[in-house]
Amino acid sequence: MSLAAVLAGCADEPAQDGPIEVTRAACGAGWTAPPPGPQTLRVRNNAAVTMEVELVDPATGTVFGELEGVGTGTTRSLPVNLGNGAYALRCAPEDGTPFVGPAVTVSGGTDRPGPAVVPVTYADLLEPLRRYHAYVADGLATLAGQTESVKQAVRTGDRGAAQRAWLTAHLTYERLGAAYDAFGDSDGAINGTTDGLPGGAGDPGFTGFHRLENGLWHGESAAALVPVADRLDADVRELRSSFGDAQIDQNDLGLRAHEIMENTLQFELTGRTDYGSGSNLATAGANLAGTRAVLDVLRPLLNTRFPALKDLDAWLDRTEHDLHAAAGTSLSALDRRQRERLNGDVAELTERLAPIAAIVEPRRIS
Repeated sequence: MSLAAVLAGCADEPAQDGPIEVTRAACGAGWTAPPPGPQTLRVRNNAAVTMEVELVDPATGTVFGELEGVGTGTTRSLPVNLGNGAYALRCAPEDGTPFVGPAVTVSGGTDRPGPAVVPVTYADLLEPLRRYHAYVADGLATLAGQTESVKQAVRTGDRGAAQRAWLTAHLTYERLGAAYDAFGDSDGAINGTTDGLPGGAGDPGFTGFHRLENGLWHGESAAALVPVADRLDADVRELRSSFGDAQIDQNDLGLRAHEIMENTLQFELTGRTDYGSGSNLATAGANLAGTRAVLDVLRPLLNTRFPALKDLDAWLDRTEHDLHAAAGTSLSALDRRQRERLNGDVAELTERLAPIAAIVEPRRIS
């Protein structure tokens, strides 16, 4: 969801007579004394480069709407809802420094109806990224000890102990969901599925947690599973070693806050990632914990930018409560009412998380 979708008002009134022009030298030529209320601004890029154009408060930088990737010679529509106050356009050439055009004043209407977002800068995200990197590093340290336990249990041939150790380790990994892109190829090796593998569960490229799960819960011999467990442990240790130098992309925290639960709905609550353990609901709980970890580091930025944060927290609590109520139950053992409630919880939570990516997307403002 783009910031424009988050901020857009209902454009019940027609667009202005002529387009507002933006160039490298001028941001907002032709925009004077707009009326209050819902309307559509037509913005034409007469520069030789692609531009990002935002409608802002010239004093505070608060963003009321945006157009991303306005190409050379194109005209785009920006629906807005203008209350009383000063406004300006901020233009960001793709290869240059953002600058703010002249201010225009709206009067004769009502107070600004909102919503509006104070932009998040790259500097604002440094501390959340540092904190989340530390969270993941701690999680990987814990995971390395747990996969060692998995390996030892498989080697001793104690299938029950190996299954319990597997679940503990897998849930630890599933709590680190916002860092998967930073893990690179290691994520596929550690937590990949059979999707896209021509040989399915017997494909040599099927490794990691789910390969081991498939063997542990389908009677595969300990001798056959020892190299699988050994490789899982080695891959985790290699990831732990390399992660110290890895960087989490600035956009990933906001995006993954939403995508973790979207993936939970798509894969865990459908059973697509169950290879025998019946632990999808436990994994969904770990995913929820991973989402909370992302929100915890972003909360200082969201407190003043996301009015719906309190309602989001309430849905997190509701979803956690319902998952705990189903603890120890396989997905297939849920009755229809339980399954519908959980699907509804996670679907609604996913929707409520969606605006966060746009709100905390880092912006160039100077």
